[in-house]
Amino acid sequence: MSSKNFIFVLFLILSTISFLRFFRFTNITAPHTLPSSPIFSNSCASTNSMPAKRLPRVSHAMKPYARPPAENILSLKEHQLLQNLITRRAPCNLLFFGLKAQFLDLAMLNTEGTTSFLEDDYEKLRTRKLKGMRVHLVKYHDKASEAYELLKHARTNPACTPQASLLHKSHCKLALTGLPEVVCNRKWDVVVIDGPRGDQPEAPGRMGAIYTAAMIARAGKTTDVFVHDIDRMIEKWYSWEFLCHENLVSSKGNLWHFRIKGNSGSARFCPEAVPQIQ
Repeated sequence: MSSKNFIFVLFLILSTISFLRFFRFTNITAPHTLPSSPIFSNSCASTNSMPAKRLPRVSHAMKPYARPPAENILSLKEHQLLQNLITRRAPCNLLFFGLKAQFLDLAMLNTEGTTSFLEDDYEKLRTRKLKGMRVHLVKYHDKASEAYELLKHARTNPACTPQASLLHKSHCKLALTGLPEVVCNRKWDVVVIDGPRGDQPEAPGRMGAIYTAAMIARAGKTTDVFVHDIDRMIEKWYSWEFLCHENLVSSKGNLWHFRIKGNSGSARFCPEAVPQIQ
């Protein structure tokens, strides 16, 4: 065999080996998608635009649960949206579902008002306290994977309507009845939902937090409610269901801002029917 033929054959062998190694590597590192329940089969339009009157069909880009931890913090524009509103309403009654360093900075804008945090991570209760600030340990019993069944329960159970009963006496499975009495009795001006985690099927989901925030808002006068991670299906579906698209006044990134008028006397959360989940 001539030297040229030998070099050509050697080149083919090395190229084949390289291709096979590359193919094996891509198969190993390819991402695996989580199985989804029926509630995760539909989504809405981009979170950077105001919603249409009807929910669009499925977007396969929607994430039912987790994304990289670095994205769980508020972006600059999301933080600015919250900061502007709290600055306008302070001093006020400010309630956070979830506790993170960025929220402590926002709480400093409300030092003459009352700020409460509801947190299920015991370690975070050791954080520094500000004037007028309280941190309460809460327990969430509903897993994110149970969101579909809980939504069906809420739609068919009279105990889950806005007029059913006081929150701490509610028989609706979504109601967070174990909250401190001071939280249930106070009229909250601003509510921010960024907890519990809700980033895995077995992690506590935000279904009860969104429902409870809707109940709290309707017991006050006018309440601004913010929901973070709205690109996730649970947050989006439950916001449509209990906070209502007609109450959505602004959005930045993955943060939606609803304005809820209380004491409406209505037996429904939203005046228009939402698509039924079978």
